[in-house]
Amino acid sequence: MSHASYHPKLTPPRPAQDEVLAPGHTPATVTDTVCAMVLDRPLSWTWTIGTLLSVGLVGLLLISIWYLVAVGVGIWGINHPVGWGLAILNFIWWIGVGHAGTLLAAILLLTGRSWGYSIGRLSESMGLFAFACAGLFPLLHMGRPWFFYWMIPYRNTIGVWPQFRSALEWDIFALLAYFAAALAFWYVGMLPDLASLRDRARIPLVGRAFALLALGWRGEAGQWHRREVAHKLIAGLLLPLIVFHSASAYNLAVSIVPGWHTTMLPSLFAVGALHSGIAMLLVILVPLRRVCRLESVITDVHFRGLGLIMLATTIGMIYAYGMEGFGKWWSDTPFKWQLVEQRVTRAYAPVFWTMAACTMGVPLLLFSRRLRSNTVVLWCIGVLVLAGMWIDRYMVVITSLQQDYLPTPWSPFHSTFWDWALFMGSIGLFLMLLFLFIRLLPAASIAGLCNLANRQHRLNAVPTEPNGGAA
Repeated sequence: MSHASYHPKLTPPRPAQDEVLAPGHTPATVTDTVCAMVLDRPLSWTWTIGTLLSVGLVGLLLISIWYLVAVGVGIWGINHPVGWGLAILNFIWWIGVGHAGTLLAAILLLTGRSWGYSIGRLSESMGLFAFACAGLFPLLHMGRPWFFYWMIPYRNTIGVWPQFRSALEWDIFALLAYFAAALAFWYVGMLPDLASLRDRARIPLVGRAFALLALGWRGEAGQWHRREVAHKLIAGLLLPLIVFHSASAYNLAVSIVPGWHTTMLPSLFAVGALHSGIAMLLVILVPLRRVCRLESVITDVHFRGLGLIMLATTIGMIYAYGMEGFGKWWSDTPFKWQLVEQRVTRAYAPVFWTMAACTMGVPLLLFSRRLRSNTVVLWCIGVLVLAGMWIDRYMVVITSLQQDYLPTPWSPFHSTFWDWALFMGSIGLFLMLLFLFIRLLPAASIAGLCNLANRQHRLNAVPTEPNGGAA
C-alpha cells in the first residue's frame, strides 16, 4: 500500500454496520480498486462510445458558437420583450447543478459523513464541470464575447470602468470567486490520491505526470495537518458562497416584472439548485457504479442517503411553490394573479403541470424505503427531476417576460434550432469532461476509503488472549 493512501488523523467514519464500504476491504484492496480505473483497466466499449458521443455533441457546440459569432444573437429565438432566452435559462440551470455538487461535498466533509469518501470527489467534479458549461452562456449572450474583459475591473486605455452598480457585474465576481474556491477544494482534497497514483504508475511518463500534480506529497504528518486544515477551511468558505445562486434570483426579484417580483424567488432558486444537483449526481452514479464495477465502494447506503436528501428537497419545493402562489393571491395584484392563471389553467398549463409532476410529484415515491434502494427507480426519478427543473427555469425566465403589464408588448417566444444546439452542446461538454475525469483521475477518495477500511477492520477484529484462545 502506498504511504500516501492512509492517514490515521482523518475524521473517524461511522460504524461498519452501515455498510458504507463492503466488508472484507483492506487499504490495499481499496487503493487497487480506485487506482485500477486509471492505471490498469483497459478502455471499455461503454466508455469509448460515451466519449465519442459527447465529443460529437461538443462538435455541435463549436459549430453553434462559430455561427453565433458570425451572424449574431439573432439566430436565437429572443425578441421583444423576451430578451433573455434559453441562454440565460441554461445558465441558471447549470449553475444550480454546479452549486449543489460543491455544496454537498463540502457539507459531507465538514460533518464527517463517511459515505462522502465514495461520492464526494464525484460531486465536486460535477460542480466544476457544470460551472464550465454555465460560464459559456452569459459570455455568448453578450453578442460580442471577444470583449469579455470589459467586465473585469481594470483601468483600460480610455479610462472606462465597469458599472459597479449593476447586479450583473457582481454576478461575474461571484461566479469567478466560487469557481476559484471550488477548484481549490477539489484539488487540495485530491493531493494524497495523486501521490498514490504516482507510486503505482508503471509507465515512467505517467508517473512523472502524477508526481508533478502531487506537488511533492510524501505523506508526512505536517503535510497531512496542513492539507486537512486547508481542505476544511475552503469547505467552510464555500458554504456562504452558495448565496451566489440566490443572488441570481435577487437580480430578478428586485425588478417589477410580475413573475419575478417576489421574496420567495431566492429560496425557490436555492432549493431548486440542490434538487437538480442531487438528481444529476444520481444520474451519474447509477451507471458509473455498474460500468466501473464500484459496487463494493458505492453501496446502497449512498443511494438511500441521496434519496432521502432528494425527498427533503422535494418537500422544500412544494413549500416554496405553495408560498409563492399564496403570496401572489394575498397581494391582490391582478397582474401577478393573471400570470398564475396563465401558467396553471391557460396557455402554459401543460408546461406547469409537467414541471410539477416531474419535480414535486414523482419524487414523493421516495417515501418508500424499497424504492429508495432501487437504483433503476432512482435513476429514472433523477432524469425526470432534471427535466422538470429545466422546465421550471423556463417558466421563471420566459413566461414572466412574455406577458407584462401592457398587452402591446406581449409576444410569444419560439426557440430555434440553434437554441437547442447550444444546449445539447453544453451537455456534451459536461459529459466529455466527466468521461475524461473518470479515466484520468481518481473518482473516489483513496485516503478516506483506506481510513474507513482500517476502521472497519478494527471493529470486526476479535480480541484474543495471549495463549491464543478467544477472549
